Amino acid sequence: MSDQHSADLPSHRRRVIVGLGNPGRRYADTRHNVGFAVVERLAEQHNLRFNQMMNRALIALGEIEGEKVVLVKPQTFMNDSGSAVAPIARFYKVALPDLLVIYDELDLPFAQLRMRPFGGNGGHNGMKSIIAKLGSQDFPRLRVGIGRPPGKMDPAAFVLQPFTSAERAEMSETIERAVAGLVIWLKHGIDRAMNVVNIGAARLNSAKGTEASSAPSVE
Repeated sequence: MSDQHSADLPSHRRRVIVGLGNPGRRYADTRHNVGFAVVERLAEQHNLRFNQMMNRALIALGEIEGEKVVLVKPQTFMNDSGSAVAPIARFYKVALPDLLVIYDELDLPFAQLRMRPFGGNGGHNGMKSIIAKLGSQDFPRLRVGIGRPPGKMDPAAFVLQPFTSAERAEMSETIERAVAGLVIWLKHGIDRAMNVVNIGAARLNSAKGTEASSAPSVE
């Protein structure tokens, strides 16, 4: 039976989860590669391996919670991500609601997550490329906040910097929350996943605000 989107045959759906980043050791721990980090952690948790190359992307095939998945790390460099993602989506005949892209977001506070069922590119070059190659922006995405650059630093330079040691610990926890959200998306769909991921982010921010307001002032 073909890999078609069918509400009656959910076991025959195939989900494609794409993490965006740049290939190569020099970019491995940079802010722009947080999408790679999320799909790598998802694969690690479920014993999947990125051991195949397809359409200029590393892919990991398998099942998570009974759902067939294709995890994708484009190797095209960020600005041409669509050249890898679109052919893979077409090859697996994936319906757009079953294609989810994870990427870094300057306009979200650091370590905050935001999941949406569709939307624009938000100025992100990887998403610009994917939307252009797919001819649609109607696919889910999970944005991972990396915050704005300090001072007058060029955002293009900022995203290619590694996380600080202090940031790394918090981002590690954020990646775990992102992976948990992806599993909910696979099992229960976008609405349930958004409810958990987005409301969870709001509660986290509220808690941080409470902590900040209750902290003793320093004169």
